Order: sequence, then structure tokens, then C-alpha cells
Amino acid sequence: MLFLSHLKHNEVPSLLFPIGPSVAQIITQSQAEIYVQEAEMAILGCTYDTKESNYYLFWYKQHPSGQLVFIISQEAYTQQNATESRFSVNFQKAAKSFSLKISDSQLGDAAMYFCALKEHTVIGTIRRG
Repeated sequence: MLFLSHLKHNEVPSLLFPIGPSVAQIITQSQAEIYVQEAEMAILGCTYDTKESNYYLFWYKQHPSGQLVFIISQEAYTQQNATESRFSVNFQKAAKSFSLKISDSQLGDAAMYFCALKEHTVIGTIRRG
């Protein structure tokens, strides 16, 4: 969802990044929406709570058309922050924080953003004998 105000001469349009409700476990996205100017960096915050030590974190965006698009993921046991093109994360496991950084914001980035957590499940077979 993109909101543009009436612009005066020499003004730059701003981008709006509404932050959607959380999905899975306890996820908190502190910002209801943020505004950034085109070409600026946007940072979307997400904190979470889980008792599991192995889990995956995800960021998705939903376009005004309703299409949900995967952006980036991070494994809890990986120390290096994930990066995909202009998107990167700041993952801090001890603080249970998972922020999304969008570099060089573009009009096409205006959307609803969702942070999600999936616990890592190990499925195995037990054999007797």
C-alpha cells in the first residue's frame, strides 16, 4: 500500500511500508507503518519469542493485489546475517530481534510486510532390534 501526499515543486515522494500483523509463535512488529523517501534505506523491526533453539525466520511482503512474496530468511544457528540483493537482515539471537533492511528503496517496495518464525522440526524413525 503506497500513500503519496500532494507534492510541491522540488519535493520527493515518500514510500509507506505498512507493517502487517504477526504470523506464528509470538512475533511483534513495533511499527504500524513507516515512511521513507525513494532511494533511502528502510528498516522494519521484528522481535519474537520462542523456547526452541533451532528455528527459521522469514520476511514476506504483500502487494496491494494480495500477492504474498518471500523476501529473505535466516536460520537461527547461522551467525552471518542473510543478504539478498537490496534486502538484508540484522539478526540478534540473544535479543530475539530480526530486522529487515531495504537499501535504495523503490516505489515497488511499498507493500505490507510480514515477519514470521518457523520452528525447526526433526522427523526421524526409531528402529528396535
